[in-house]
Amino acid sequence: MATPNLECRMYEAKYPEVDMAVMIQVKSIADMGAYVSLLEYNNTEGMILFSELSRRRIRSVSSLIKVGKIEPVMVLRVDKERGYIDLSKRRVSEEDIQTCEERYNKSKLVHSIMRHVAETLSLDLEDLYVNIGWPLYRKYGHAFEAFKVLVTDPDSVLGSLTREIKEVGPDGQEVTRVVPAVTEEVKEALVKNIRRRMTPQPMKIRADIELKCFQFDGVVHIKEAMRKAEAAGNDDCPVKIKLVAPPLYVLTTHTLDKDQGIKILDEAIVACTETIEKHKGKLVVKEAPRAVSERDDKMLTEHMAKLRMDNEEISGDEESGEEEEDTGMGDVDIDGGAGIIE
Repeated sequence: MATPNLECRMYEAKYPEVDMAVMIQVKSIADMGAYVSLLEYNNTEGMILFSELSRRRIRSVSSLIKVGKIEPVMVLRVDKERGYIDLSKRRVSEEDIQTCEERYNKSKLVHSIMRHVAETLSLDLEDLYVNIGWPLYRKYGHAFEAFKVLVTDPDSVLGSLTREIKEVGPDGQEVTRVVPAVTEEVKEALVKNIRRRMTPQPMKIRADIELKCFQFDGVVHIKEAMRKAEAAGNDDCPVKIKLVAPPLYVLTTHTLDKDQGIKILDEAIVACTETIEKHKGKLVVKEAPRAVSERDDKMLTEHMAKLRMDNEEISGDEESGEEEEDTGMGDVDIDGGAGIIE
Protein backbone atom coordinates (compact mmCIF):
# COMPACT_ATOMS: atom_id res chain seq x y z
CA MET A 1 0.00 0.00 0.00
CA ALA A 2 1.35 3.42 -0.96
CA THR A 3 2.13 5.83 1.87
CA PRO A 4 -0.73 8.36 2.16
CA ASN A 5 -0.07 12.05 1.62
CA LEU A 6 0.07 13.74 5.03
CA GLU A 7 1.00 17.22 3.80
CA CYS A 8 -1.62 19.88 3.12
CA ARG A 9 -2.27 23.58 3.69
CA MET A 10 -4.68 24.46 6.48
CA TYR A 11 -7.06 26.60 4.41
CA GLU A 12 -8.90 26.13 1.14
CA ALA A 13 -7.17 29.10 -0.51
CA LYS A 14 -3.76 28.10 -1.85
CA TYR A 15 -2.26 31.52 -1.12
CA PRO A 16 -3.03 34.19 1.50
CA GLU A 17 -4.64 37.50 0.60
CA VAL A 18 -2.73 40.78 0.44
CA ASP A 19 -2.84 42.76 3.74
CA MET A 20 -3.47 39.56 5.67
CA ALA A 21 -1.31 38.65 8.68
CA VAL A 22 0.15 35.14 8.46
CA MET A 23 2.33 33.00 10.70
CA ILE A 24 5.81 32.30 9.40
CA GLN A 25 8.99 30.55 10.46
CA VAL A 26 12.34 32.00 9.42
CA LYS A 27 14.37 29.49 7.37
CA SER A 28 17.47 31.41 6.28
CA ILE A 29 19.02 34.87 6.01
CA ALA A 30 20.22 35.98 2.56
CA ASP A 31 21.88 39.13 1.16
CA MET A 32 18.62 41.01 0.59
CA GLY A 33 16.35 39.55 3.22
CA ALA A 34 15.05 36.50 5.02
CA TYR A 35 13.47 33.44 3.46
CA VAL A 36 10.54 32.12 5.47
CA SER A 37 7.93 29.34 5.41
CA LEU A 38 4.22 30.17 5.67
CA LEU A 39 3.16 27.63 8.28
CA GLU A 40 -0.56 27.81 7.48
CA TYR A 41 0.03 27.26 3.75
CA ASN A 42 2.00 23.98 3.85
CA ASN A 43 5.31 25.81 4.27
CA THR A 44 5.02 27.79 1.04
CA GLU A 45 8.11 30.00 0.73
CA GLY A 46 7.99 33.75 1.22
CA MET A 47 10.53 36.53 1.64
CA ILE A 48 10.94 39.51 3.97
CA LEU A 49 13.23 42.19 2.53
CA PHE A 50 15.49 43.86 5.07
CA SER A 51 13.70 47.15 4.36
CA GLU A 52 10.51 45.53 5.69
CA LEU A 53 11.99 44.38 8.99
CA SER A 54 11.63 47.59 10.99
CA ARG A 55 10.42 51.19 10.73
CA ARG A 56 13.63 52.26 12.45
CA ARG A 57 17.16 52.25 11.09
CA ILE A 58 18.51 48.70 11.17
CA ARG A 59 21.70 48.44 13.20
CA SER A 60 21.71 44.67 13.56
CA VAL A 61 19.66 42.26 11.45
CA SER A 62 20.21 39.49 13.98
CA SER A 63 18.43 41.51 16.64
CA LEU A 64 15.32 41.76 14.47
CA ILE A 65 15.02 38.33 12.92
CA LYS A 66 16.49 34.93 13.76
CA VAL A 67 16.48 31.60 11.96
CA GLY A 68 13.86 29.30 13.47
CA LYS A 69 11.74 32.08 14.96
CA ILE A 70 7.96 31.84 14.50
CA GLU A 71 6.00 35.10 14.31
CA PRO A 72 3.19 36.92 12.43
CA VAL A 73 3.98 39.12 9.42
CA MET A 74 1.93 41.05 6.86
CA VAL A 75 1.42 39.92 3.24
CA LEU A 76 2.50 42.66 0.79
CA ARG A 77 2.36 40.94 -2.63
CA VAL A 78 1.34 37.53 -3.97
CA ASP A 79 2.44 36.36 -7.41
CA LYS A 80 0.34 33.21 -7.83
CA GLU A 81 1.85 32.36 -11.22
CA ARG A 82 5.44 32.37 -9.98
CA GLY A 83 4.60 31.47 -6.39
CA TYR A 84 6.36 34.55 -4.97
CA ILE A 85 5.09 36.01 -1.70
CA ASP A 86 6.54 39.24 -0.30
CA LEU A 87 6.06 39.85 3.40
CA SER A 88 6.61 42.63 5.93
CA LYS A 89 7.41 42.53 9.60
CA ARG A 90 7.34 46.29 10.16
CA ARG A 91 3.79 46.79 8.83
CA VAL A 92 2.04 44.27 11.07
CA SER A 93 0.17 45.93 13.98
CA GLU A 94 -0.38 44.64 17.52
CA GLU A 95 -4.01 43.97 16.63
CA ASP A 96 -2.94 42.01 13.53
CA ILE A 97 -0.50 40.00 15.64
CA GLN A 98 -3.15 39.05 18.18
CA THR A 99 -5.69 38.10 15.52
CA CYS A 100 -3.11 36.04 13.61
CA GLU A 101 -1.89 34.20 16.71
CA GLU A 102 -5.43 33.31 17.79
CA ARG A 103 -6.32 32.02 14.32
CA TYR A 104 -3.07 30.09 13.96
CA ASN A 105 -3.40 28.37 17.35
CA LYS A 106 -6.90 27.20 16.43
CA SER A 107 -5.84 26.14 12.93
CA LYS A 108 -2.79 24.29 14.27
CA LEU A 109 -4.97 22.24 16.63
CA VAL A 110 -7.44 21.42 13.83
CA HIS A 111 -4.56 20.47 11.54
CA SER A 112 -2.99 18.23 14.17
CA ILE A 113 -6.27 16.35 14.67
CA MET A 114 -6.91 16.00 10.93
CA ARG A 115 -3.36 14.79 10.28
CA HIS A 116 -3.56 12.24 13.08
CA VAL A 117 -6.81 10.82 11.68
CA ALA A 118 -5.31 10.66 8.17
CA GLU A 119 -2.19 8.92 9.44
CA THR A 120 -4.12 6.46 11.63
CA LEU A 121 -6.49 5.43 8.84
CA SER A 122 -3.93 5.73 6.00
CA LEU A 123 -5.97 8.43 4.26
CA ASP A 124 -4.91 11.35 2.09
CA LEU A 125 -4.87 14.46 4.30
CA GLU A 126 -5.96 16.76 1.49
CA ASP A 127 -8.97 14.53 0.80
CA LEU A 128 -9.97 14.89 4.45
CA TYR A 129 -9.73 18.65 4.15
CA VAL A 130 -11.70 18.69 0.88
CA ASN A 131 -14.53 16.58 2.30
CA ILE A 132 -14.54 17.64 5.96
CA GLY A 133 -12.14 20.42 7.00
CA TRP A 134 -12.75 23.12 4.39
CA PRO A 135 -16.55 22.69 4.29
CA LEU A 136 -16.53 23.21 8.08
CA TYR A 137 -14.37 26.33 7.67
CA ARG A 138 -16.94 27.69 5.22
CA LYS A 139 -19.95 26.87 7.38
CA TYR A 140 -18.63 27.80 10.83
CA GLY A 141 -16.07 30.49 9.98
CA HIS A 142 -13.37 28.22 11.40
CA ALA A 143 -13.26 24.44 11.72
CA PHE A 144 -12.23 24.90 15.36
CA GLU A 145 -15.72 26.23 16.13
CA ALA A 146 -17.25 23.18 14.43
CA PHE A 147 -14.99 20.86 16.43
CA LYS A 148 -16.18 22.47 19.68
CA VAL A 149 -19.78 21.59 18.78
CA LEU A 150 -18.69 18.16 17.62
CA VAL A 151 -17.45 17.28 21.13
CA THR A 152 -21.06 16.94 22.34
CA ASP A 153 -23.10 16.62 19.13
CA PRO A 154 -21.10 15.06 16.27
CA ASP A 155 -24.13 14.19 14.13
CA SER A 156 -25.28 17.81 13.84
CA VAL A 157 -21.85 18.79 12.50
CA LEU A 158 -20.92 15.84 10.32
CA GLY A 159 -24.36 14.65 9.23
CA SER A 160 -24.85 17.43 6.69
CA LEU A 161 -21.50 16.89 4.93
CA THR A 162 -21.73 15.14 1.56
CA ARG A 163 -19.48 14.38 -1.38
CA GLU A 164 -20.03 13.33 -4.98
CA ILE A 165 -18.82 10.04 -6.41
CA LYS A 166 -18.98 8.84 -9.99
CA GLU A 167 -20.24 5.35 -10.77
CA VAL A 168 -21.12 3.37 -13.86
CA GLY A 169 -24.86 2.79 -14.01
CA PRO A 170 -26.73 -0.34 -15.19
CA ASP A 171 -26.83 1.10 -18.71
CA GLY A 172 -23.08 1.51 -18.76
CA GLN A 173 -23.30 5.29 -18.46
CA GLU A 174 -21.32 7.19 -15.81
CA VAL A 175 -23.54 8.76 -13.16
CA THR A 176 -22.83 11.06 -10.22
CA ARG A 177 -24.13 10.07 -6.81
CA VAL A 178 -24.19 12.11 -3.60
CA VAL A 179 -23.07 10.18 -0.52
CA PRO A 180 -22.16 11.11 3.09
CA ALA A 181 -18.71 12.71 3.22
CA VAL A 182 -17.80 10.96 6.45
CA THR A 183 -17.72 7.20 6.82
CA GLU A 184 -18.41 5.62 10.21
CA GLU A 185 -14.72 4.72 10.52
CA VAL A 186 -13.58 8.29 9.88
CA LYS A 187 -16.32 9.67 12.12
CA GLU A 188 -15.29 7.44 15.01
CA ALA A 189 -11.61 8.34 14.69
CA LEU A 190 -12.36 12.06 14.30
CA VAL A 191 -14.73 12.22 17.28
CA LYS A 192 -12.31 10.25 19.46
CA ASN A 193 -9.41 12.58 18.67
CA ILE A 194 -11.44 15.76 19.03
CA ARG A 195 -12.85 14.70 22.39
CA ARG A 196 -9.40 13.76 23.63
CA ARG A 197 -7.83 17.04 22.50
CA MET A 198 -10.66 19.54 22.97
CA THR A 199 -12.75 18.46 25.96
CA PRO A 200 -12.35 21.45 28.29
CA GLN A 201 -10.42 20.87 31.49
CA PRO A 202 -11.27 22.71 34.73
CA MET A 203 -8.89 25.57 35.45
CA LYS A 204 -7.80 26.65 38.89
CA ILE A 205 -8.63 30.16 40.08
CA ARG A 206 -6.74 31.47 43.10
CA ALA A 207 -6.68 34.56 45.31
CA ASP A 208 -4.13 35.34 48.05
CA ILE A 209 -5.33 37.17 51.16
CA GLU A 210 -4.07 38.29 54.54
CA LEU A 211 -6.57 37.71 57.35
CA LYS A 212 -6.18 39.05 60.91
CA CYS A 213 -8.30 39.44 64.02
CA PHE A 214 -6.77 40.65 67.31
CA GLN A 215 -10.01 40.56 69.32
CA PHE A 216 -10.87 38.06 72.02
CA ASP A 217 -11.72 34.72 70.40
CA GLY A 218 -10.05 35.95 67.21
CA VAL A 219 -9.58 32.40 65.93
CA VAL A 220 -13.30 31.76 66.29
CA HIS A 221 -14.09 34.89 64.28
CA ILE A 222 -11.61 33.87 61.58
CA LYS A 223 -13.26 30.46 61.35
CA GLU A 224 -16.63 32.13 60.92
CA ALA A 225 -15.28 34.40 58.16
CA MET A 226 -13.82 31.39 56.39
CA ARG A 227 -17.11 29.53 56.51
CA LYS A 228 -18.80 32.54 54.92
CA ALA A 229 -16.19 32.56 52.18
CA GLU A 230 -16.61 28.86 51.45
CA ALA A 231 -20.40 29.26 51.48
CA ALA A 232 -20.07 31.68 48.53
CA GLY A 233 -19.12 28.72 46.33
CA ASN A 234 -21.47 26.37 44.53
CA ASP A 235 -21.39 22.91 42.94
CA ASP A 236 -19.79 24.27 39.76
CA CYS A 237 -17.29 26.49 41.62
CA PRO A 238 -16.63 25.16 45.14
CA VAL A 239 -14.51 27.52 47.23
CA LYS A 240 -11.72 26.18 49.44
CA ILE A 241 -9.35 28.02 51.78
CA LYS A 242 -5.84 26.99 52.73
CA LEU A 243 -3.64 28.45 55.43
CA VAL A 244 -0.18 29.20 54.03
CA ALA A 245 1.32 30.71 57.20
CA PRO A 246 -0.45 33.12 59.55
CA PRO A 247 -1.80 35.52 58.46
CA LEU A 248 -1.57 34.41 54.80
CA TYR A 249 -4.30 32.31 53.18
CA VAL A 250 -5.25 31.28 49.65
CA LEU A 251 -8.76 30.89 48.27
CA THR A 252 -9.17 28.51 45.35
CA THR A 253 -11.83 27.12 43.07
CA HIS A 254 -11.85 24.86 39.98
CA THR A 255 -14.13 25.75 37.09
CA LEU A 256 -14.60 25.46 33.33
CA ASP A 257 -15.60 29.14 33.18
CA LYS A 258 -12.76 31.49 34.09
CA ASP A 259 -14.98 34.56 34.46
CA GLN A 260 -17.41 32.70 36.69
CA GLY A 261 -14.56 31.40 38.86
CA ILE A 262 -13.13 34.90 39.35
CA LYS A 263 -16.61 36.25 40.15
CA ILE A 264 -17.20 33.53 42.78
CA LEU A 265 -13.86 34.21 44.49
CA ASP A 266 -14.59 37.95 44.47
CA GLU A 267 -17.90 37.22 46.20
CA ALA A 268 -16.14 34.91 48.69
CA ILE A 269 -13.67 37.67 49.56
CA VAL A 270 -16.52 40.16 50.08
CA ALA A 271 -18.37 37.72 52.37
CA CYS A 272 -15.18 37.00 54.33
CA THR A 273 -14.37 40.72 54.63
CA GLU A 274 -17.83 41.67 55.88
CA THR A 275 -17.76 38.95 58.53
CA ILE A 276 -14.28 39.63 59.88
CA GLU A 277 -14.81 43.40 59.96
CA LYS A 278 -17.84 42.91 62.24
CA HIS A 279 -15.35 41.67 64.80
CA LYS A 280 -12.85 44.47 64.10
CA GLY A 281 -10.65 42.15 62.07
CA LYS A 282 -9.06 42.96 58.72
CA LEU A 283 -8.75 41.29 55.35
CA VAL A 284 -6.20 42.49 52.79
CA VAL A 285 -6.17 41.12 49.23
CA LYS A 286 -2.54 40.39 48.38
CA GLU A 287 -3.27 38.88 44.95
CA ALA A 288 -6.65 39.29 43.24
CA PRO A 289 -8.45 36.21 41.84
CA ARG A 290 -6.73 34.95 38.68
CA ALA A 291 -6.19 31.72 36.76
CA VAL A 292 -3.05 29.91 37.86
CA SER A 293 -0.90 27.32 36.13
CA GLU A 294 0.44 24.01 37.39
CA ARG A 295 3.77 25.76 37.88
CA ASP A 296 2.15 28.35 40.18
CA ASP A 297 0.47 25.55 42.11
CA LYS A 298 3.72 23.67 42.47
CA MET A 299 5.52 26.76 43.74
CA LEU A 300 2.81 27.33 46.37
CA THR A 301 3.02 23.70 47.52
CA GLU A 302 6.80 23.92 47.79
CA HIS A 303 6.54 27.19 49.72
CA MET A 304 4.03 25.70 52.16
CA ALA A 305 6.21 22.61 52.65
CA LYS A 306 9.22 24.82 53.41
CA LEU A 307 7.23 26.81 55.97
CA ARG A 308 6.10 23.60 57.68
CA MET A 309 9.70 22.33 57.76
CA ASP A 310 10.97 25.62 59.19
CA ASN A 311 8.24 25.48 61.83
CA GLU A 312 9.17 21.91 62.82
CA GLU A 313 12.80 22.91 63.34
CA ILE A 314 11.79 25.37 66.07
CA SER A 315 11.07 23.73 69.43
CA GLY A 316 7.86 24.95 71.00
CA ASP A 317 9.39 24.64 74.49
CA GLU A 318 12.31 26.94 73.87
CA GLU A 319 12.21 30.31 75.60
CA SER A 320 12.29 33.15 73.16
CA GLY A 321 13.17 35.73 75.80
CA GLU A 322 10.28 37.87 74.67
CA GLU A 323 6.58 37.61 75.25
CA GLU A 324 4.96 36.43 72.03
CA GLU A 325 2.14 38.51 70.70
CA ASP A 326 -1.16 36.64 70.44
CA THR A 327 -2.50 37.59 67.05
CA GLY A 328 -5.50 35.36 67.34
CA MET A 329 -4.41 33.25 64.37
CA GLY A 330 -3.32 29.97 65.96
CA ASP A 331 -4.00 26.64 64.32
CA VAL A 332 -7.13 26.99 62.25
CA ASP A 333 -9.51 24.12 61.60
CA ILE A 334 -12.98 24.61 60.21
CA ASP A 335 -15.30 21.69 60.84
CA GLY A 336 -12.52 19.17 61.17
CA GLY A 337 -10.18 20.88 58.73
CA ALA A 338 -12.18 20.76 55.48
CA GLY A 339 -10.35 22.87 53.00
CA ILE A 340 -7.87 24.13 55.60
CA ILE A 341 -4.22 23.21 55.94
CA GLU A 342 -2.96 23.68 59.46
